[in-house]
Amino acid sequence: MTPPTSMISRVTHIRVFSRGWMRTAIFGTLIAIFAALSFFPERHQAAISLTPADPDSLGLSGALGQLGAFNNVFGSQAAVEIAMRVGKSIYVRETVMKQLDLAKRLDEPDKLALHRWLQKRVEIRSLRGGIITIEMNSRDAVLARDLVGAYARAMQERLAEINQRRTIYKREILMKLVSDASVRLSEAQSAYDTFRLQNRYADPRASMTAIADRVPVLEAGIKAKQIQLATAREIFTDSNMTVKQILAEIAALQGQLAQVKAATPGQGSTVGRVVEISGQLFKLERELNIAKGLYDNYLRYLQGTAVEDMTSMANIRVLEEPYVETKRQIYLPALAAAIAFLLLWMAIEFYRLRPPVGEPLTPGKRDD
Repeated sequence: MTPPTSMISRVTHIRVFSRGWMRTAIFGTLIAIFAALSFFPERHQAAISLTPADPDSLGLSGALGQLGAFNNVFGSQAAVEIAMRVGKSIYVRETVMKQLDLAKRLDEPDKLALHRWLQKRVEIRSLRGGIITIEMNSRDAVLARDLVGAYARAMQERLAEINQRRTIYKREILMKLVSDASVRLSEAQSAYDTFRLQNRYADPRASMTAIADRVPVLEAGIKAKQIQLATAREIFTDSNMTVKQILAEIAALQGQLAQVKAATPGQGSTVGRVVEISGQLFKLERELNIAKGLYDNYLRYLQGTAVEDMTSMANIRVLEEPYVETKRQIYLPALAAAIAFLLLWMAIEFYRLRPPVGEPLTPGKRDD
């Protein structure tokens, strides 16, 4: 029964590999060619490193927060993933092709071929710490450096466009809210002014406080007159003019106090009148304060959209400008081919030195 043959056995028994000098010439030449291709022509690696920016990194978080503006539309957790997805998008490749005029620079009028070329040659990857690198290997160092720089600019422009589109939508909503709040504020202010005119109060709250303060003033005045009356009666009789005058003053003060303490709503400066109008006043003031608060807040948020527009381009921080790596670049496919041929040569030589049992090499196949 013939034992199964391996791939090394089949290769070893090829006639051209039967002579040692032929094997040395073939494998030595192939290894030398692919080893040379690993280093020549010289290849260059261009790269740029960047990271998504946020208001904290810009030092504007306090100002943006006070204005109701938040520069990062995606949130800190998704910023790196979104930036990478934008960088790999067709829009970014189109922008890069236009900025560098790649069709003319590479002499390739087919846009689809250019898209495939960029997608294959340019690598965008994320590192720890939210850092993104854009790398490219090419024989043309200038082209590679220009491409990674153009990718970073295109990513920044695309993210800014997304931010600006969000800001425009937000501004439209805030304009409507500010308009509605302005109408509500006008109506509340008009109702409050009408209340002041109807009740003849320039400052309703101060007027009601003055009315309420009259009660203890009148009570204190009556008490003082009663003390004065007791002192006068020790000297004069009730028929004395001084005593009569004090009695008349006490009666007048008691009448005024009774009038102020009147609980029945009506006209005049009475407690009942104060209670009657205080409820209306508090309701009007509450509506006016709410309307003012809404208007001021919406207006502040609307002003914040202008800050968002100004900071929309500050969505990416470039950590390293486009540069060309100084280390010599090795073309890995060629190096892998050289190693593969070397290993195959070694396997053939080992097989010929120690063939499997029962499979001696025929004389015609031995080395000369």
